[in-house]
Amino acid sequence: MSKNVAIVLFVAALIIVVVSFDILFFKGRFWERLLANIGIVMVFAAFGIRFFRK
Repeated sequence: MSKNVAIVLFVAALIIVVVSFDILFFKGRFWERLLANIGIVMVFAAFGIRFFRK
């Protein structure tokens, strides 16, 4: 699998996780949703830096 395909799948997974958490757990709660989204993006960024850097 090429690196570009892996990155596209990684970003798609990030979007799916963020939207799922927003709909399931944080509907109508702005600040909690914002903090959770920032946390999720930071976790994904850490994994991305770890596995997609050469």
